[in-house]
Amino acid sequence: MPKLWNETIDAHRREVRDAILDATAALAFEQGLRGVTMSQVAERAGIGRATLYKYFSDVETILRTWHARRIDAHLGELVRARDGEGSPGRRLDAVLTAYAHIAQQTGGHDRELVTFLHPDEHIVNAQNQLRALIRDLIEEGAAAGELRADVPPQELAAYCLHALSAASESTSEAAVDRLIALTASALRA
Repeated sequence: MPKLWNETIDAHRREVRDAILDATAALAFEQGLRGVTMSQVAERAGIGRATLYKYFSDVETILRTWHARRIDAHLGELVRARDGEGSPGRRLDAVLTAYAHIAQQTGGHDRELVTFLHPDEHIVNAQNQLRALIRDLIEEGAAAGELRADVPPQELAAYCLHALSAASESTSEAAVDRLIALTASALRA
């Protein structure tokens, strides 16, 4: 088969897969996680049930895949913040800010979804990656004299994640910004 044909088919498959994932998530948020059927997903995605079953065997698998895609996107955003310009402290601030805003945006519906999917290896791996990302920036900042060195970086990373998870309960940008500032100030040398 010509390369262009393969690329076209692959693009179509990705579009169908994304439509399935997005349709299932929308239905789960509208009706609750247990109220979604494969027939509803197929109808919402604009495909036949037979096509749906070629991609996924059940609603739970679709939701796990949708959530994994979201986690990967969030981790990508946090890695870009970590790799940005500036000192370790400045980059840590960017990561903490991004994390708090992700927590705020994903608060309500995702909490129910995470509870439903828990324990999920993808979630645990993402949490470990995030903790390591923050720990490494704290170590770098402590070595540069910007951040405190009197508490082990692993403990400070856990503190940051727990403190900023409170953003998931906030509807105010100002409250999230205060939470970020308070958390970041606790890390300063």
